[in-house]
Amino acid sequence: MFFSDRSDAGRQLAARLDHLKDRDVVVLGLPRGGVPVAAEVADALDAPLDICLVRKLGVPHQPELAMGALGEGGVRVLNERVLREVGVSDRDLAAVEAREHVELDHRALRYRGDRPSVPLDGRTVVVVDDGLATGATALAACRVVRARGAARIVLAVPVAPRGWTTRLGGEVDETVSVHTPDRFFAIGQFYQDFSQTEDAEVVACLDRNRAARAPVVQDTDVWIPVTGRTLAGRLAVPEGAGGIVLFAHGSGSSRHSPRNRAVAAGLNRAGLGTLLFDLLTEAEATDRARVFDTPLLAGRLVGATEWLAARPEGTGLPLGYFGASTGAAAALWAAGDPASRVSAVVSRGGRPDLAGERLGRVRAPTLLVVGGADVLVLDLNRKARALLRCENRLAVVEGAGHLFEEPGALEEVAELATSWFDEHFRRQRVSTPR
Repeated sequence: MFFSDRSDAGRQLAARLDHLKDRDVVVLGLPRGGVPVAAEVADALDAPLDICLVRKLGVPHQPELAMGALGEGGVRVLNERVLREVGVSDRDLAAVEAREHVELDHRALRYRGDRPSVPLDGRTVVVVDDGLATGATALAACRVVRARGAARIVLAVPVAPRGWTTRLGGEVDETVSVHTPDRFFAIGQFYQDFSQTEDAEVVACLDRNRAARAPVVQDTDVWIPVTGRTLAGRLAVPEGAGGIVLFAHGSGSSRHSPRNRAVAAGLNRAGLGTLLFDLLTEAEATDRARVFDTPLLAGRLVGATEWLAARPEGTGLPLGYFGASTGAAAALWAAGDPASRVSAVVSRGGRPDLAGERLGRVRAPTLLVVGGADVLVLDLNRKARALLRCENRLAVVEGAGHLFEEPGALEEVAELATSWFDEHFRRQRVSTPR
């Protein structure tokens, strides 16, 4: 036997991955047995730990034969060769997918609760299991991870049969195994304790990693002087923040918006700072003409941006805008200023049409997030994309309305925003190091 238990296997595996320290790494464990192994690797690399949820799409009446796999975020990988050879109909494929989607959602809820998955875009991802036998699950996981935007994939296992890398068909960038014995019958033969990993242990591993990596957030009330007015705000900046996002709320809302605060909390957990502030004073907020005065609101946002950039918390950090509803128009108008210093913009259920000709002047990469059931606003955002000259993307949250009140909708917004800001802030930090 090579390992006393999965934790011991994880520590031995981590020693082979030391070259990944101080890189932008995410460690993903395959539930359930791969997670305790991955937890040790994540601790050693000081990296975030998450699960890699994959559901094999088995051929009807021959479920051990994989015709594809499903992953989170709507990722779908099909094996066209198997589909052709077996002759699976579209109807049968859809039935299998529907069943596995339900199980995928159940497992995500069981292990993560309402927390979003860790963004993978542009990052090095270490996929970890407690061993590799046939390699089918690991191969499907790596394909799903690649589809989720990983720049580099490392498949790492404590033990695998000799010649195991040939089974992966070039799907991974690097493979690591502690032992590759000639006589290989089952993964469990190399463990003294190979008892089943319970769901509670998976959750505990994720919680411990998250608690250990939780940023210390400096969270304070602030007063922002702009154009003869003083605006109230709340500035939250995690220790070692990778950037700060200013929020522009929609009409009838304020810095207390529960939806914007929920998104801000997600950004804070990811190590990004946030500034939620009132675009109007209490007296001004009752004037409907001011509420819809996009140039005025954009001017206030620019003033707050200059104020933040001059503070110690904002010095040298990339800045971004998150605009909601009509606030998104203000964010885009402000980003269209030739002197704008923002590195990224996210619009939630926004009204980009209210930014008018300023849309064509925006240079910051822009993400437009719209609910699939918000038909009018979705159409406005599709038209706005034709006017944007910057890098941009439209993300549709299926089934969500204008306020994203449906279960899981706001969490998806937070995940999309976190990924967008994280990616473009990192680009900015690389091009202009502090």
